[in-house]
Amino acid sequence: MARTPNYNFERQERDRLKAAEKAKKLAAKAEKRAAARSGQTPDDGQSSGDDQG
Repeated sequence: MARTPNYNFERQERDRLKAAEKAKKLAAKAEKRAAARSGQTPDDGQSSGDDQG
């Protein structure tokens, strides 16, 4: 037996996933931009001087 479609829920789920992906991309872009401004490359694996040793 087929299930009853729940269009509103399905749309909300698509929108939620799209928003999460967009936020992830924006965060990566901001991190890359901040690293470029500080003179580091984001692939260095080094923090920006926050080491407390």
